[in-house]
Amino acid sequence: MTLFFHELKRGRLMLAIWAGAVAFMLGICIVIYPEMAKEMADISNMFADMGAFSAAFGMDELNFGEFMGYFSIECGNTLGLGGALFAALLGIGALAKEERERTAEFLLTHPISRRYIVTQKWLSVLAQLLIFNAVVVLVTVVAIAGVGVEAQAGGMALLFLANLLLQIELAAITFGVSSFLRRGGLGVGLGLAFALYFFNILANLSDQTEFLKFATPFAYTDGAYIVRENALDLKYLAVGLTVTAIGIFLSYWQYTRKDIA
Repeated sequence: MTLFFHELKRGRLMLAIWAGAVAFMLGICIVIYPEMAKEMADISNMFADMGAFSAAFGMDELNFGEFMGYFSIECGNTLGLGGALFAALLGIGALAKEERERTAEFLLTHPISRRYIVTQKWLSVLAQLLIFNAVVVLVTVVAIAGVGVEAQAGGMALLFLANLLLQIELAAITFGVSSFLRRGGLGVGLGLAFALYFFNILANLSDQTEFLKFATPFAYTDGAYIVRENALDLKYLAVGLTVTAIGIFLSYWQYTRKDIA
């Protein structure tokens, strides 16, 4: 487990910055809700009549006057995109950084297999995602208690679970990509996260583009569906879990056979 804890130590600053930033933004989002709730009925009607823009973010299906509707859109988008970017950064640098930072030769001279290296690095990615989400959930719970609003515990749990699964899927995809890289892939990781987020927006615009939901993990984090059905959309989740498994498989397959520079 030495490599596992070493990876956690190497990533502690980035984890602290991203967890702190996203948790802070969610906390602020919740704290200002009581003031916004006074005019939320008019705002909700206005957003519902904005056509394609409302559909793109699911604002035509939720009531901004209720906390769950407000949270799933305002806070959900912050958590979804922020968590996705963090997960992509974790995954894309996990394996490639050994060659980029010229530490691969030192690491591979130790009596450990490449499978062991991949396993420990993947476990460290998962651990950082769990810590990230624990911080975010804790701040959210404290903020909700502080402002005294009522939230559906089941709906909130599903929203956080969906975002955790999204982060794991994105981390798995970029982790697999990382095994093919020899240099930094920062642009690849961030670009992929933004592209998948944009796919989800396009998929919400019309029936002709709805098929794009199968290509993005943001499909099963749709707050409107989760709040309305009190469940995750299993058809999109099944695709996401399959993609996650493929990403992890590719990381083992490529890293155990590649020539390390």
